[in-house]
Amino acid sequence: MIPGIGTLTQDTLWCFSQVKGTIEVGTTEADIISTVEFNHTGELLATGDKGGRVVIFQREQESKNQVHRRGEYNVYSTFQSHEPEFDYLKSLEIEEKINKIRWLPQQNAAYFLLSTNDKTVKLWKVSERDKRPEGYNLKDEEGRLRDPATITTLRVPVLRPMDLMVEATPRRVFANAHTYHINSISVNSDYETYMSADDLRINLWNFEITNQSFNIVDIKPANMEELTEVITAAEFHPHHCNTFVYSSSKGTIRLCDMRASALCDRHTKFFEEPEDPSNRSFFSEIISSISDVKFSHSGRYIMTRDYLTVKVWDLNMENRPIETYQVHDYLRSKLCSLYENDCIFDKFECVWNGSDSVIMTGSYNNFFRMFDRNTKRDVTLEASRENSKPRAILKPRKVCVGGKRRKDEISVDSLDFSKKILHTAWHPSENIIAVAATNNLYIFQDKVN
Repeated sequence: MIPGIGTLTQDTLWCFSQVKGTIEVGTTEADIISTVEFNHTGELLATGDKGGRVVIFQREQESKNQVHRRGEYNVYSTFQSHEPEFDYLKSLEIEEKINKIRWLPQQNAAYFLLSTNDKTVKLWKVSERDKRPEGYNLKDEEGRLRDPATITTLRVPVLRPMDLMVEATPRRVFANAHTYHINSISVNSDYETYMSADDLRINLWNFEITNQSFNIVDIKPANMEELTEVITAAEFHPHHCNTFVYSSSKGTIRLCDMRASALCDRHTKFFEEPEDPSNRSFFSEIISSISDVKFSHSGRYIMTRDYLTVKVWDLNMENRPIETYQVHDYLRSKLCSLYENDCIFDKFECVWNGSDSVIMTGSYNNFFRMFDRNTKRDVTLEASRENSKPRAILKPRKVCVGGKRRKDEISVDSLDFSKKILHTAWHPSENIIAVAATNNLYIFQDKVN
């Protein structure tokens, strides 16, 4: 177990650290955060938004005289990753919205990350420059070429210090490989390949080759009228470069082994929980669709999120999950109105903490939930500006269903379904979490005694 990441006992108090983003009422659609991701060390935190922008925050060094204050995250680099496009063949607008960001492990002084919208994946290099060359022979100081006839002496160019500049440059653009919208990208543990998944296909790419990819899963039927399910998420195993999983809209998970065959149309393992016929309803199929799938850091477990629950599966047991956590069971009676306002199609993500002992996922009313796998305790917390004083401790929230409401409870009828936590991230080795609430990014950390 990683020191500092223990269990979610009563002693773990979460407190407010920072909030990024404006408080203005007129938030534009483009400002809404669509993905959040820590890098492998947790020093950097990236967000992508619906306007195609990527903002990277860097953690400040901790100050010696303020032991209780851990380093804050401040803006390190902002760049436009994707632009809106138009597909003239299909007469379709392609949104610039960033669907996913995935970091590559750092190999040198620069950072690399993948970002994707619905159609195109880009590899970005983020690097620092604090020196500039001066004293060119063939150019003047403004950069214009000099007349060779005027050059009578040779000089040695020198590097002069300058203000630190962070540059983001697109190193590779992986395009034209997806007919449908990309919902997942995942970097392989060999760090030479990655995959991108859309509704019906999963492609394997080499980082060095942009003009071709290898189709490893294709579930498109010969006749589209026979289509019964779509791919909703996919991820590589954290340690075995030949293994990956993908989830479907039917609530099933398939584990595939690329050593078995070139096209992984036959799965190695198939995870599905048999449905209880007594619970069957019009909404059963919609709410069983898996919106996110994540391997544990150890690689032993898979976590899946559907509309009402988070499930943990053991790779060695396919017939049912070993743990099921109810995220917001009080919404069962509200499925009809959630269907009418389209909220039932919201895609919530889920994350593990660094030691795989606690899991976190979002809900409505800007609530997010944590479940401790060891103690089976759970807690509901809220991302709101009302308790955003520095080091303010988050009070657990409770939702009451019918009957008498206690003072500190909120009624299920007064939940705000327009406020939702879809995207969350957990620092790889510390109790620091990032939670996206519309255009705001909240950062919370556990209270240091």
